[in-house]
Amino acid sequence: MPYRVFNLDEVASYLHLSKQDIQELVKRDEIPCERQGDRIVFRKKNIDGWASQRILRLNGNSLVAYHRKSSAKAHDLSKKHAIIPEILKPEYIDPAMTSKTKASVIRDLVKLAGDTGLVPNARDLLKSLEERERLGSTALAGGIALLHPRNHEPYMFEDSFLVVGRTIQPIPFGSPDGSTTDLFFLICCQDDRIHLHVLARICMICHHTSMLVEARDTTNPKAIYELLVKAEEEVVQQL
Repeated sequence: MPYRVFNLDEVASYLHLSKQDIQELVKRDEIPCERQGDRIVFRKKNIDGWASQRILRLNGNSLVAYHRKSSAKAHDLSKKHAIIPEILKPEYIDPAMTSKTKASVIRDLVKLAGDTGLVPNARDLLKSLEERERLGSTALAGGIALLHPRNHEPYMFEDSFLVVGRTIQPIPFGSPDGSTTDLFFLICCQDDRIHLHVLARICMICHHTSMLVEARDTTNPKAIYELLVKAEEEVVQQL
């Protein structure tokens, strides 16, 4: 429900942060919020875009610390829980996309998502992805983009999943360093409570392993899948 309103405790839980973290962000005017008398409230429709953009900007120790927090809240760490095998299959990977523009990349990823059989309405997904990109590009340095819907509604997907596409030629996608992008992850979470955790996990895989270099050396979807599984195992060891 994009129109949901969180209180301080609820937004801390939703964002996988502590209450003290949120209070500090409010104090520094770094999080969208509203004052209603003595209360501070947070509108989900504003928080979603802000939170995902914040994670995409994290790097180094800040990313590691957030990933550790979100992992602790999302599942039992004693099980060294892996996400990739649950949401990705080799057939969800297209290593030879012919897309040549940002718009065509989004359309082709939506088609790939539709082929999973988990998207009841591809048009709704396309619209939400386009709205999210208008808020700010999901492209990052390193030639990657982590696309996701602007809002996460249970009806959008039959189950959570990830699709991965690589374009034959890198294209401009709005990376903050001005570089082109050729590797695209589309994250579709049925449960919005785990979306930010999945986003952080994939950021960790991209920034703290050699997966990107190795994935660009193969055009085999199964090989790329195995590289992602291996990279996640490496990341989990850091928890």
